[in-house]
Amino acid sequence: MSVESFDPARQVVSVTPAALEHFRRQLGAEPGKAVRLSVKKSGCTGFMYVIDLVEKGADNDLRYQLDDQVALLVDHDSLPILSGTEIDLVKEGINRQIRFINPNVKDQCGCGESFSVN
Repeated sequence: MSVESFDPARQVVSVTPAALEHFRRQLGAEPGKAVRLSVKKSGCTGFMYVIDLVEKGADNDLRYQLDDQVALLVDHDSLPILSGTEIDLVKEGINRQIRFINPNVKDQCGCGESFSVN
């Protein structure tokens, strides 16, 4: 996937209200931190998502202030893979899980831990 299709004027990653509330709760215990999203090579399919709570991201991270409490940092090197992704919090039975709806994903491993893109 090429960076050519990336438009920095639009938000690369969107966050649903449920995921935003989840991040608010997570950051409430760690004031001054932000949510940082990136991908890394891993698993049987190629990549996996990484969410960290950080005090400071990388210098070239894109920063989105989602509300007065939650800042989302997106790793610049991951932009071609993450562009258009929606982060959601879903309930499955009694469990809650962050889910990534990424239009760039072409294949996922059976356990859902890793994915590939073109």
